[in-house]
Amino acid sequence: MAVPDERLRDILTRARAIAVVGLSEKPERDSNEVARYLKQQGYEIIPVNPTLTTVLGERSYASISAIPRETRIDIVDIFRRSSEVVPIVEEAGARKVPTVWMQLGVQNAEAAQTAHGYGATVIENSCIMQVHKRLRIPPIS
Repeated sequence: MAVPDERLRDILTRARAIAVVGLSEKPERDSNEVARYLKQQGYEIIPVNPTLTTVLGERSYASISAIPRETRIDIVDIFRRSSEVVPIVEEAGARKVPTVWMQLGVQNAEAAQTAHGYGATVIENSCIMQVHKRLRIPPIS
């Protein structure tokens, strides 16, 4: 089910901290480009990649569960294969993250149902950077 633009605008305007699952250190990778863009727009980026200690100047965590409990997470942005999404969404649910965003090409009905079940808004098969640009969300000041 598509999320209306008004709701997407509200999500992106209210959010401050975005956990980027699958963030690569390689600048040519989509995850890196999107995270760099989001950081330039003023969002706090929380990298989630078990093979990295830092990326884009931020500490990387092995999983959503490894992020300190006191760290705010408004959106979990997922750059993983669709088949690998369910455990990520379960961890997001344990943290009551309000928005689960699956990037272009990432869709998983079970994960979406899990997220809806704990009250999250779910966006699938959509690039957060493209939506941010299309809706002309101003940078966070």
